[in-house]
Amino acid sequence: MASLLSMQCVSSLRKSGIHLRSAAAGIDTRNYSSKKGSAEYLHQSVVPSMHYQKSLPRLPIPKLEDSIRRYLAAQRPLLNDDQFRTTEKHAQDFQSGVGKQLHEELVTQDKNNKHTSYISGPWFDMYLSARDSVVLNFNPFMSFNPDPKAEYNDQLVRATNMVCSAVRFMKTLRAGLLEPEVFHLNPAKSDTDGFKKFIRWVPSSLSWYGAYMVNAYPLDMSQYFRLFNSTRIPKKGRDELLTDEKARHLLVMRKGNVYVFDVVDRDGNLVKPAEIQSHLNYILSDPTPAPAFPLGLLTSENRDVWAGCRDKLISAGNAEDLKIVDSALFCLSLDDETMKDHIHISHNMLHGDGCNRWYDKSFSIIIAKDGEAAINFEHSWGDGVAVLRFQNEIFKDTTEQPLVHPGSAPAAVDSASAVRRLQFKLDGELENSVQKAKENFDSAVSKLTIDAMEFKKGGKNQLKKSKLSPDAIAQLAFQMGFLRQHGQTVATYESCSTAAFKHGRTETIRPATVHTERCSRAFVLQPGQHSVEQLQGMLHECSKYHGQLTREAAMGQGFDRHLFALRYLASSKGQALHSLYTDAAYAAINHNILSTSTLTSAAVSLGGFAPVVPDGFGVGYGVHDDWIGCNVSSYPARNVHEFLQCVHKSLDDIFTVLEGKALS
Repeated sequence: MASLLSMQCVSSLRKSGIHLRSAAAGIDTRNYSSKKGSAEYLHQSVVPSMHYQKSLPRLPIPKLEDSIRRYLAAQRPLLNDDQFRTTEKHAQDFQSGVGKQLHEELVTQDKNNKHTSYISGPWFDMYLSARDSVVLNFNPFMSFNPDPKAEYNDQLVRATNMVCSAVRFMKTLRAGLLEPEVFHLNPAKSDTDGFKKFIRWVPSSLSWYGAYMVNAYPLDMSQYFRLFNSTRIPKKGRDELLTDEKARHLLVMRKGNVYVFDVVDRDGNLVKPAEIQSHLNYILSDPTPAPAFPLGLLTSENRDVWAGCRDKLISAGNAEDLKIVDSALFCLSLDDETMKDHIHISHNMLHGDGCNRWYDKSFSIIIAKDGEAAINFEHSWGDGVAVLRFQNEIFKDTTEQPLVHPGSAPAAVDSASAVRRLQFKLDGELENSVQKAKENFDSAVSKLTIDAMEFKKGGKNQLKKSKLSPDAIAQLAFQMGFLRQHGQTVATYESCSTAAFKHGRTETIRPATVHTERCSRAFVLQPGQHSVEQLQGMLHECSKYHGQLTREAAMGQGFDRHLFALRYLASSKGQALHSLYTDAAYAAINHNILSTSTLTSAAVSLGGFAPVVPDGFGVGYGVHDDWIGCNVSSYPARNVHEFLQCVHKSLDDIFTVLEGKALS
C-alpha cells in the first residue's frame, strides 16, 4: 500500500508558476492571532473560520490519457525494457477500453456529488477498512520544540499550559473565530485588517474568488471538526469514526491507568488553569500502581481482533466507561520516562510501550517526565493539515501566553472528587487478550530501528542561491543513497496535500524519475566520467522536473489517486480488475520502499513514522536554512545506519559539485 503519511508532508501549490506552500507544510511565519482573544479564545478572527469552505474549487479529475502518461513516466526508471513494454501495453489497453468507461462513470458520479471530492469517500473507506494495527502502520508523530524558557518545560507546568491552550483552540474553532487557513501569496494585500473587513461581507459562495483576486488561497478545513471529541471505533471489517461534541472532559493516561476530569465547565468555559493544574498534579502524585492488564494495549491490536475484544468489554459491563474514553476531548499521556536523545524521543512518541496510550483517539499529546512533548495521531480522519495548525497554535500560545507558571500554586480544590480513575471489568479471557496484545506489540516494535542524521554543510539558502529546489535535492539524495547502498532505483512516495480543493486529501509525488536515475548513476557509479558543469546540469534537470511533479500533484494532477479511484469503482461494481492492476509493475510501484515526508515548522522539532512495507524506509526530513536533517526508520530487512551514511555522502557530493569542485 502506498505511504499514507501525508499528515506530516510538505505540499507545494503552484499557480502561474509561483511557489505556494500549503498548511500541511507548517507555515510558521504567519501571525494567525491578528486580534488577541479573551481568556476563552486564542484570537478572534474578523473572517469566520469556515467562510471560504462553500466556494472552494472542486478537486479536478485528471484526463485519463494524462494519468496513463504520468503513470508510465513514473514506471520507466523502475523497469527494464521488456518489463516496460509489457506495462505500456496493459496501460494503453486500459486507456482505450475498460479504463475509458470507468473514467466516464467516475466523472458522472463526481458531477452528482458536488458537495465533496471524488477521492474523499474511497480514501476514508481505504483507511477504515484497513485491518492492520494503527501503531507503526498508520499513526505518525510530530514532536514539539522545547519551550524556549527552560523552566516552563516542567512536566506539570507544560501539561497544564498545553491542555489550557488546546481547550482555547477548540473553543476558538467552534465559535467560528479561528483564523481561516489561507496561504497569502501577497500578504501586504490580503493578510490585512482592511481586506479581512471587506471579505467577511462577501457571501460564502463567492468568498474564495475574492481571496483569489488578491493572490490568497484559502484551504479546505473540513477535517477540523474531527480534531476534538473524536475516536476511531474498531468494528469487524470496517471501523467507524465517532465525534461527540457535547463531552467536556479530558482523557489522561499515566502508568497505564486511565483518568478523566472536566476541562470545560457547565457554561462552556475553560475550567480555571490552576484547577486543571491541581487535577494533573493529583494524577502525577497518584500512588496507584500500574494495572496488570493496561487496556490501552488493545488499541494497538489488529482491528478485527480489537473489535472482538471491544464487544466482550461491552458485554462485561464496560460500555459506559468506553463511551467516556471515546468522547473525551483528546488524550493526554503523562509518561514517567525522561528522554535520552532524539532516537529515544522518536521511539517513545511513535509507539512507546503500548501501555500508556489510547492510539484510537484523533490525537494524543504525550509529555515525558522532562517536558519533552509530541503529538501522535490517528490517521483515518484527516491528513494532518488540522493537526499541524493545532500544533503551531498550541506552541505559540503556551510559549507566548502561558496561563500557569513555574512556582504558581495549584488551586486548593478537591481533585480527588473531580478526577475519576476508570476501572474496567476484565474477565480471564479479556486479560489473556491484553497479554496477547502486549506480546504482539513488543514483537512488532522490537523490529523497528530509528536513526537520525544532520548534514551541516549547507541547506535551503545555498540551494536557492544555486536556483535549485531544496525538496528536489533532498529527494535526489535519497535516490543516490539507495543506489549507493543497494545498486537500484525503487518505488518512492512523497505525499502532497490537495487542501487547496474542497475535501481534497493528498496526491503522490513520484520522486524516482528518469532524471534522478541518470543523475544518481553519474554521481554514484561514474563520478570521474562527467565534468562538474555536466553534473550541475543534471542537478538542474532533476530540480526542474521535480518542481513540475510537485506543481501537478498540488493541483490534483498526479496519477495515483485517479487510478486508485478507478480501481475502487471497478471493485465496488464487482468487476474483475483489468491487467493494468494485476501487472507486477503496478504492485511494485505501490510497494513504496522509500516512503518520504517533509516538515518544517517553528513548533516542530522532528516528525517520524515507520516504513510502510517490511523492506522499506520511513524517511522524515527537513531542509533548513543551513542544514538538512533526516529521521529514518527501518525493519531488519534494511540497514538504516548505512542508508543514512549513503545519504550523507550523496549530499556531500552534491554540495561539492555546487561549489564547482570535481568529485574525488
